[in-house]
Amino acid sequence: MRLTTKGRFAVTAMLDLAMHADSGPVSLNAISERQQISLSYLEQLFGKLRRAGLVESIRGPGGGYVLSRAAADINIAEVIAAADDTLDATQCGGAANCQDGNPCLTHDLWENLNRTIDDYLSRISLHCVLDEHRAKQNGCTTVHFSHPLHS
Repeated sequence: MRLTTKGRFAVTAMLDLAMHADSGPVSLNAISERQQISLSYLEQLFGKLRRAGLVESIRGPGGGYVLSRAAADINIAEVIAAADDTLDATQCGGAANCQDGNPCLTHDLWENLNRTIDDYLSRISLHCVLDEHRAKQNGCTTVHFSHPLHS
């Protein structure tokens, strides 16, 4: 089970956008340079993010992209979903036909893992990730992410 490049880049680009939101619309060129993601790839991703209602495009001089909602109101799971990425631990894609058309012995285990990961990522906002990043940059060792089974 892996998060694909598409999902990783979408989260990274959205975090960059949230981090620089105070200075107005952010150009894809700026994100591309800072995060070392190809501009054409970002253009494809931001089309999907815009269609999902996570970003808005601002046209004209000084234009670019802005978040459509506050960073605290956008969670990581919806960014990954908007990029058409999925995290799936099952080998059947959730179809429950792993073994000759029937669920395999471990199907429910992997389905539960999928739900746990989705629940966790749904509770982590862009704002939360940025807070954690800034705290570490400032030498703080606080951990804001809680384990879903311990909260």
